[in-house]
Amino acid sequence: MFTGIIQAMAPIVSIDKQDKLWRFGMRFTGSLKEHLKHGASVAHNGVCLTVAHQDDEIVYFDVMDETLQITNLSQCAVDDILNIERAMRFGDEVGGHILSGHIAMTATLIERAATPTNSRLRFSCDPRWMKYILPKGFAAIDGASLTIGEVGGDWFEVYLIPETRSLTTLDSKPLHSAYNIEIDSQTQAIVDTVERVMAQQGNR
Repeated sequence: MFTGIIQAMAPIVSIDKQDKLWRFGMRFTGSLKEHLKHGASVAHNGVCLTVAHQDDEIVYFDVMDETLQITNLSQCAVDDILNIERAMRFGDEVGGHILSGHIAMTATLIERAATPTNSRLRFSCDPRWMKYILPKGFAAIDGASLTIGEVGGDWFEVYLIPETRSLTTLDSKPLHSAYNIEIDSQTQAIVDTVERVMAQQGNR
């Protein structure tokens, strides 16, 4: 489980592309590497990956074909920088929201409006997911837990404070980039349950 509070940004140093499986080599230093064990879970741009091997500062993670199809990791290249969060531990302060690291879809950055103090990002996404994205709700965007602002039929907006802008890659990616989106699981469960109940009542 994760909180959506990005701990660091780390570079990709290698990508070994095998049949339906990519192995990412990531350079982890400092607290990212401390007490990191084989099999541990680490979120990369919000995607939960498992430590497969370690070699000094390089940590290797396997990415399955299904994950590559759903997320923006398939668009990554060596030297790209990813948002990283280690799995939460019991007793840690939860400053964001409880996340699973399971990405629902990607959204495309279609507009950015920056000022000296904040930045507004507008994303477009498949309209079928918009029922789970509500004003003042939250979503994890490339691993960072953010409050949703304005919402349209196939788009939504978030605002970034200076801290988020400096500690993540969210405000440095070019327009038309794909961002990983994890929706609020509780919102999804409520919406799906209400839809199912209404459908059952309609069939009576």
